[in-house]
Amino acid sequence: MTDTTLAQLSNTSIYSATVVLTLAMVAYAVYLARLVPSRERAADPAAQDRELVAAGSGDGPTGAPVGGGAGDLVDRGGRGGRGGPGGRPGAEPEPVAARKAGGVAWALTLLGTVLVVAGVVLRAAEVQRWPLGNMYEFAVVGAMFVLLSYCAWATQRDLRWLGLFVVTPVLLTLGLAITVWYTDASDLMPSLRSLWLVIHVTVATISVAVFTIGFSLGILYLVQDRLESATQRRPSFMDRLPDARSLERLTYAAHIVAFPLWTFTVIAGAIWARQAWGSYWNWDPKEVWSFVIWVVYAAYLHARVTTGWKRQNAVWIALVGFGCILVNFAVVNVFFVGQHSYSGL
Repeated sequence: MTDTTLAQLSNTSIYSATVVLTLAMVAYAVYLARLVPSRERAADPAAQDRELVAAGSGDGPTGAPVGGGAGDLVDRGGRGGRGGPGGRPGAEPEPVAARKAGGVAWALTLLGTVLVVAGVVLRAAEVQRWPLGNMYEFAVVGAMFVLLSYCAWATQRDLRWLGLFVVTPVLLTLGLAITVWYTDASDLMPSLRSLWLVIHVTVATISVAVFTIGFSLGILYLVQDRLESATQRRPSFMDRLPDARSLERLTYAAHIVAFPLWTFTVIAGAIWARQAWGSYWNWDPKEVWSFVIWVVYAAYLHARVTTGWKRQNAVWIALVGFGCILVNFAVVNVFFVGQHSYSGL
C-alpha cells in the first residue's frame, strides 16, 4: 500500500470509531437512564420482589441473566452474586431494558476500540515509526490506551456503569484530534529520533490514560458522597452505582497505578534530555509542568493516607492534578515555545 492509502485508511478508521463510540455513549446513557427506579418501586421494596422473574446467571461486562420481557426485572448478581451493576449489596435487580442497552453499549465500545487500534496501527505503518511525534498522534494513541484500559478492566468486573464516563472524554479527545490537532504524516525532528520516544512517551500516554479513568471515578465519588449525605433525594441511576466508599477506593487504586508510571515518565524524560540536549533539566515549560503534575498527584496520595484529611478534599487534589494534565497537553504544547515544541500545529 502507498502512504496515501494508509493515511486514508487510518483516517477512515478514526472517523468510524468516532461514530461508533458516539453510539456507545448514547447506549450507555440509555442504560443508566433505565436503571433509575420508579418512584413507586423505590418507595415500595415489596413491589420489587413481586416483579422479579426467574432467570439464569450471567457473567462479564454484558453477562446479565437472560429471560423475561422488556418490562421485567432480572436478578443481576454479577461475579460477586450481589444485586445491581455496581455490586452494591441489596441493590434493586437490573431491568431487562437496561441490560439490553448495556449489552449494546459494551459491544459498540469493543468495536470502537478495535477501530481506534486499527487507526493507530495504520498511522504507524504510514509514518514507519511509533506514532507519537505530534499532538494528533499523541491524542489518538492516548484515546486508544484509555479504551484498552477500560476494556481490560471490564473483563474482570461489571463496569457498564462507568462506560459513559470513559467513552465521553475519549470522544472529546478524538473530536479535537481530527478537527483541531490533525497533522499530516511527517518525519521526526532529529532530537526525537531515539528509542526514548517509544519508552518515555508511551509510558506517559499510558499513565495519562489511567489518570483519565481515575478522574472519572473521582467525579463519581464526589457526586455519590454528596447524594448519600443528603437527607432527601430523588431516585437516580447513582443509586445503582457502587457506594461512595467503594468509588473512593477505586479512585485511589487508579492513581496508585498511574502515579509510578508518571514518575517513570519524568525520570525517563530527564535521561533523554541529557542525551539530546546535554542536560538533565533545562526548565523547559513542558518539563516544569510535568513536574507540577507529579507534585500535585504526590500531594493527593500523601493527603489520602494522612490522618485528619477528608477523603473528599484529597480527591479534589487529584482532580486538580488532571486539570494540570489538560493544561500541559492542550495549552503548553500549543502556546508555549520551548525545546518540547513538537505539536505539529
